[in-house]
Amino acid sequence: MLKRPFYPYAFLLALLVLAAACVRPHVVPLPAQGPEISIIPKPLHLERGAGWLDLASIRRAAVTEGDKDAAETADYLAERLKTAFGLDLAVSTAPPVEANPIIVFKRSIRTDLGPEGYELSVTPSRVDLEAAGRSGYFYGIQTILQLLPAEAFGRAGAAAGPAVLPAVKIMDRPRLPWRGLMLDCSRHFFPKDFIKSTLDGLAAHKMNVFHWHLTDDQGWRIEIKKYPKLTEIGAWRVDREDKDWNSRPPQAPGEKATYGGFYTQDDVREIVAYAKNLNITIVPEIEMPGHSVAALAAYPEYSCTGGPFTVLPGGVWPDKDVFCPGNDATLPFLEDILTEVIDLFPGEYIHIGGDEVDKSNWKSCPKCQARMKAEGLKTEEELQSWFTRKVEAFINSKGRKLIGWDEILEGGLAPNAAVMSWRGVDGGIAAARAHHAVVMTPTSHTYFDYYQGDPALEPPGIGGYLPLGRVYSFEPVPGEISADEAPSITGAQANLWTEYVSTPAHAEYMLYPRLAAIAETGWSPKEGKNWDDFLGRMIKQFQRYDRMGVHYAHSIYAVKIDPQLDPASGELKIRLASESYKPAIFYTLDGSDPGPRGIPYLAPFILKGSAVIKAGVVAGGKLQGPVSEIPYASHLALGRPVTLAAAYSPKYTGGGPSALVDGLRGSLSNTDGRWQGFEGDDLAAVIDLGAAKTVRAVTIGFLQKLESWIFLPKSVEIALSEDGATYRTLLALNGIEAFREGGARILDVRAAAAGTPARYVRITARSMGTCPEWHPGAGQKAWLFADEIVVE
Repeated sequence: MLKRPFYPYAFLLALLVLAAACVRPHVVPLPAQGPEISIIPKPLHLERGAGWLDLASIRRAAVTEGDKDAAETADYLAERLKTAFGLDLAVSTAPPVEANPIIVFKRSIRTDLGPEGYELSVTPSRVDLEAAGRSGYFYGIQTILQLLPAEAFGRAGAAAGPAVLPAVKIMDRPRLPWRGLMLDCSRHFFPKDFIKSTLDGLAAHKMNVFHWHLTDDQGWRIEIKKYPKLTEIGAWRVDREDKDWNSRPPQAPGEKATYGGFYTQDDVREIVAYAKNLNITIVPEIEMPGHSVAALAAYPEYSCTGGPFTVLPGGVWPDKDVFCPGNDATLPFLEDILTEVIDLFPGEYIHIGGDEVDKSNWKSCPKCQARMKAEGLKTEEELQSWFTRKVEAFINSKGRKLIGWDEILEGGLAPNAAVMSWRGVDGGIAAARAHHAVVMTPTSHTYFDYYQGDPALEPPGIGGYLPLGRVYSFEPVPGEISADEAPSITGAQANLWTEYVSTPAHAEYMLYPRLAAIAETGWSPKEGKNWDDFLGRMIKQFQRYDRMGVHYAHSIYAVKIDPQLDPASGELKIRLASESYKPAIFYTLDGSDPGPRGIPYLAPFILKGSAVIKAGVVAGGKLQGPVSEIPYASHLALGRPVTLAAAYSPKYTGGGPSALVDGLRGSLSNTDGRWQGFEGDDLAAVIDLGAAKTVRAVTIGFLQKLESWIFLPKSVEIALSEDGATYRTLLALNGIEAFREGGARILDVRAAAAGTPARYVRITARSMGTCPEWHPGAGQKAWLFADEIVVE
C-alpha cells in the first residue's frame, strides 16, 4: 500500500508557524539586567517591571477615532522609529487586538496628570500611553525614546541595534509650566536650520518655550513689511569680527555694512509651525525702549536726537540712543511692528525687553520732559513705566500678554505684565508678591554665555563661571515667598547671549549639557533631584548627544586643581576633583599630558619644588575632555606675609591675601582665579621673607586684556632691603606702553639681584589709573592685574 506524501501537511504546518510568529513578540538576545533606564529630566514616579519589549514586534499604534492629538504624536513616533531603527509603525483607529503587540494611545480624564503629564506602561507585549492631550502624549513619546538605546536619537541612515524597551510603569508631569531657553540671534544671526535643531534639542529635554531674542543694538532680525528699512539697514553691520566685542570701532563714513542677516516672515511661519509640532511655544522679543540702535539706524526719527545712527558692530559704549517716549509718533510706529509680530506668533506672550535703558537723552529731550509734565511723572523711571503701560495696553488689546526683564518693575509695574527676573531673584520675589507671573532666570545660575570650565580651556565667553553643577543647584522658587505666592513662579529659563558666540557649533557647546540641568530643574520635583544620580544618568545622555550630532561641551570632565599652601610649613597640598561621574583622575608633574600611564590620583598629595601640574579624567583607556594645567613656582617668598598700600578688588582676589606669593602663575584668562586685580589703584607690595636671604632675582607678572579694561602698568620698580627702611632699587622700568591690539598677553618683569642679601622685597607698579582716550572705556577706571612675585 502506497503511503500518502507528507509535504501537504508540512506546508500547512509551516503556514501555522508563520501565522503564530506574526502575533508573538520578536525575540532578541538581551543582557541579564536589560536596557539601562536613564531618563532626563527625571520622572515623578518610575517602577521597573519584569522583562522587555522589542519594538520590532509591533506593527501598529492604535488611536481613538477623532483624537487628533494622539494621531499626530503617534505619527511623530513612527517617523522617529523609522529614522533611527528602520521600523514601520502604522497608525490607525482600529481597536487593539489583545493577542498582538501594539502601542495604544488613550485620552485621559484624570486630573492628577495635568495638561502636560502622562502615564506610560510598557509590558513585554504592549505599550500604553495615557495623557490629557497633545503635550502629555508628546512627552510620553520623549520618555519612550529615552527608554530605548541611544540610537533612538540617531540621524537618518545611522546604524542601529535592536529597539528594545524595558518593562516599566511611569507616571510623570512637570513641576513648572514654563521651561524655556532664550537664544540671542541679534548679536549674531543663526541660520534657520540651526534654530530648528535647537528646537529639537529643547523637545528632547521636555522644554516647551523658545524665547527668541530678535532685535538689539547690533541687529534687527525679523522682516516687518510696513517698515522694510528695519531689515534693509538694521539687519546689517560692518564686519569687525576680527576684533574683541568691546573693542570695535563704529562704522566709518562710506563704509559698507556686510555682516548680518534676517528671517523673512515666511521663515518665521515655518519655524513657528516646526516648534508647534514639538510642543514648543515661541516667545518673540522686540526690544524697547532700549537696545534699539539697529531700529534707530533705519528710522532715526523715533529717537530723541534724530540721529544719524549706524548699527553697532559690538559693545560700543556709551549707548544712549533709545526710543523717544515723548515723540507722539513713537508708539504708533512700535504698535505697527507689534501688529505684524503678533500675527506671526500665536503664543500667549510678547516680550518687549525693557532692560538696561540709558535715560540720559530723556533727561535732556524737550519732548520727553514735556511728556513727563503732562502725565505727572516725577522721574525717568516713571516715564519708562508709562511707556510700558501703553505698550501693554496695546498688546492686551490684541489678546496677548506682555512680559519683560525685571527693569520693568522700576517706576511701577504694568497691570498684567509678567516678569523675567535676571538680576538675581529679588525682582521675581517682588513681582510674585504682587501676584504677577514670574519666570526665574538669574545670571547666577542660568546665563549660558558664562564659562562652564577653566577659561583657559574653554572657547570665548563673556566672563563669569557657571559649571553644570551650579546650573543643577538652581532652585527657582525662593524660600522667602509664601505658599500662596509660590504659584506665581511659573517657570525657569536659561539664556544664551551671543556677544562671544558667533557659530552654531559654539552655541551648542554653550548649551549642552547645561540644557539638561535646567530642564530637570523645571520639570522634576525639588525633593526628587539628586546630583550624583543626575551625573549617572548623564552618561547615557552624552551618548544621545553623540547620536544627535550636537557639539556639546566636555567641561564636566575637566579637573579642578586646588592647591592649598600651609604658610607655617611652606608645604603645598594638592587636591584634584572633577564634576564627572565617579572620575578616574590621572596627573603628571613634568608638564606631559596625563593619561592611563600618568599618576592615578587617590588622595591629596604634597608638592615639593617647582612643577607643571597637569591632570585629566581617563575613561575607556583615553582622556575625556580637556587637560587642566597649573604651573607652580617654588621660591623664597612662598607663603610669606604681604603688605599692600592699596587693597585689591574683591572682584579679583586671586585667592586672597597670599595670592602674590602662593606659587601659582596666572594664565591668559583674567577670570582663572589666579590674578589679583587693582581697580584704578597702584600696586605697592612689601614682602617680609622672615629673615635675610640671598636673592638672585625677582620676577612679577602682569596681564593686559584691553577688552576687559586691563592694562599693563606705566612703570615698575623692584627694590630690596635688609631692614625694611632703606631700599636698594634693582630695577626701575618706566614708560611701559600698552599694546593697542586686542587679546590677552602677559608681561613678566624680571630684575637680577646677583646674590644680594635681603629680608624685604618691595614692588611698586603704577597703574594707568584711567583708560586712555583711544580706548572705548576712556576716562573710566583702568585695571592692573598681577599674578605672582617670584623671589629666587
